[in-house]
Amino acid sequence: MQTKLAEELGIEFPIFAFTHCRDVAAAVTNAGGLGVLGVAGHSAKNLAMELEWIENEVDGKPFGVDLLLPARFAGSDRGGFDATQMDELIPAEHRKFVDELLAQHEVPSLPSDVTPSFGFAVGYERQREVIELVFQHPISLIASALGPPPPWMVEQGREHGVKVAALAGTVEHAQRHAEAGVDIVVAQGYEAGGHTGTVSTLVLVPEVVDAVSPIPVLAAGGIGNGRQLTAALALGAQGVWTGSVWLTTEEAETHPVVKEKFLKALSVDTVRSRSLTGKPARQLRSAWTDAWEDPENPDPLPMPLQPRLVSGAQERINRTAHNNPGAEQLVNYFVGQIVGSLNHVKSVRAVMEEFAVEYADTMEHLDALAEGADS
Repeated sequence: MQTKLAEELGIEFPIFAFTHCRDVAAAVTNAGGLGVLGVAGHSAKNLAMELEWIENEVDGKPFGVDLLLPARFAGSDRGGFDATQMDELIPAEHRKFVDELLAQHEVPSLPSDVTPSFGFAVGYERQREVIELVFQHPISLIASALGPPPPWMVEQGREHGVKVAALAGTVEHAQRHAEAGVDIVVAQGYEAGGHTGTVSTLVLVPEVVDAVSPIPVLAAGGIGNGRQLTAALALGAQGVWTGSVWLTTEEAETHPVVKEKFLKALSVDTVRSRSLTGKPARQLRSAWTDAWEDPENPDPLPMPLQPRLVSGAQERINRTAHNNPGAEQLVNYFVGQIVGSLNHVKSVRAVMEEFAVEYADTMEHLDALAEGADS
């Protein structure tokens, strides 16, 4: 299963695992892949602790990080908004809607000693501290989601021997990443969880491979087993960028109620919604997404105003979903259409082994087909 990119990174399998859980990132790396920690929303202090923990767990094996670096967002023309400016821009109508939605579902308030979170910063300069911090750790890869990386990030990648990747949902996005000087393009199809475009993985991957060659491409979107890995390699990708498949593993920190929902969900039970981040992101359908899709209710605000608006509400929902019926109806999380295949809780190592075995079986099947055609 070795590809040139896998050899360059020193990994056994060309399986890249995006996750917000440090345990999953370390486990994937230790099982022969490359764990990639999503760092959006982390403070510099907390992020340093997470990266140090992973370093100790993987003992020199490669791992990476992923940042939300949108090229366009509310306030992007001025470098972004600070917290006060964001609060001033959130309409009273939207605050009222969120309050009424929680009241309708009888979601309790946070304890008085708990300070709610208030979204995350966006903008290259507002995340410079975090980007410079991650380069102080022995990462092998840094990825930019939602936009091309800034020139100074690419330069730091070169200086530190770190490969710079960027996610693309269209050929045009991929070409912009190539022009920015990235080392890897992740072609992420419509099926993916989280922020995704409208072109399917099967169509997008070969288009991007052709458009940015010789830059290596990773396939993403709806990939959760060895047959899909084999298909990605057949399309010209040098590996796969996975995410949803790790959300139901033993190591994952997925909310227990959400994990149970994932295990019961079908592939049709996800929606692309702007209700959490302000940009279209595939997630599990719930009473929360239904409410925001209702035309009688306010439309979601653009990033970063929407996460600023709903972060406190999401924290209330997540804290009480295990014992509050209303919160249980509202709670959800980002997940791709592969959720319909996530029916059992497994260890990360078991998932990696299944990838490898099914890849080998699929290649054997294809070889037999080729031999049959030749005979």
